[in-house]
Amino acid sequence: MQNGFERIKRMVVKEFIQIFRDKRMKAIVFVLPLLQTMVFGYAVTTDVNNVPTAIYDLDRSFESRELVRRFVSSGYFQVLAMAGAPAEVRELLDRSTVTIAIQINRGFSSDVKRGRPTSIQVLADGTDSNTATVALDYTMRIIKKYSLDMAVPSARSSALIDVRPRAWYNPELMSKNYNVPGVIAMVIMLTSLLLTSMAVVREREMGTMEQLMVTPLKPIELILGKTIPFAVIAIFDMALITVFGVLVFSIPINGPLWLLPVSTGVYLFSVLGTGLFISTIAKTQQQALMATFLFYMPAVLLSGFMFPIENMPVIFQYATYANPLRYFLVIIRGIFLKGSGIDVLWPQMVSLLALGAVVIALSSVRFRKRLV
Repeated sequence: MQNGFERIKRMVVKEFIQIFRDKRMKAIVFVLPLLQTMVFGYAVTTDVNNVPTAIYDLDRSFESRELVRRFVSSGYFQVLAMAGAPAEVRELLDRSTVTIAIQINRGFSSDVKRGRPTSIQVLADGTDSNTATVALDYTMRIIKKYSLDMAVPSARSSALIDVRPRAWYNPELMSKNYNVPGVIAMVIMLTSLLLTSMAVVREREMGTMEQLMVTPLKPIELILGKTIPFAVIAIFDMALITVFGVLVFSIPINGPLWLLPVSTGVYLFSVLGTGLFISTIAKTQQQALMATFLFYMPAVLLSGFMFPIENMPVIFQYATYANPLRYFLVIIRGIFLKGSGIDVLWPQMVSLLALGAVVIALSSVRFRKRLV
């Protein structure tokens, strides 16, 4: 037992030396996680701010200017043009100079003062449907709030329904709070797949695999010696992105902190097994790289990170059950945003363990056959 432990230890040390000797590997381990976090935290966002807006004010009254002021002060809209004619509004939308155009009709002020129904026309460039939908929703909220504030007491008291929406877990609906935890899951998967699959294939290409085969190393010891260093690196990347996300993006961690490394270890059980399986299929590092991305991209698309799983065709919904990223996204977002503990997240962890056991078993069988 002691000799087996010593052999695994020597193998782990060898892997760490080999990893950090390669500059490209250092970039994958240290630079790639931070780069992806920066991109998803700053650039990849569904938040809509500073929407280019045109105002066509036909009333030119205090009330209409107050409404425009509320649009500007909200931070969601940036008034770029005060149109003077309908044709100018149309041209601004046609040239994509503005996304929203608001027309305030004549008589708006008198209707507001007397509590009479009045209308405002809002035109949106629907080319980008997501931005247009969110911008229209912001527009409706501002106009509704203005209407309630300016309504005469008798009209205000006649309202029977008081709608007060509230978002749980992510009250400000910030996309960075949603994206950054997902980046942890994706970086761990990509890093682990690349390192595991290419490291084993590299041994075979360099001819050192034959040398390892004639040593006292057993197949299980060789597998552990190859995967333990990458598991340590993945845990380090998880901690690195977590600290970076909290310090730079102020991402909240509402759940138990100890559950992060534990759940990551369970997640790595299936991810490292997948990387090992890829290494048994690929004969060269180029093939391993291509196979990794052939698995990685569908895994991201079918994980629920970009598109809700419920909106996918039924056959693809069933396919997501074989995707470890699907379960870990639920776990990590539950820990960060919902404050969930093991009592809530255990079904996902059990699913990852079961999936990992299957993948590891298949990988081990194929790995032994390749060694023979």
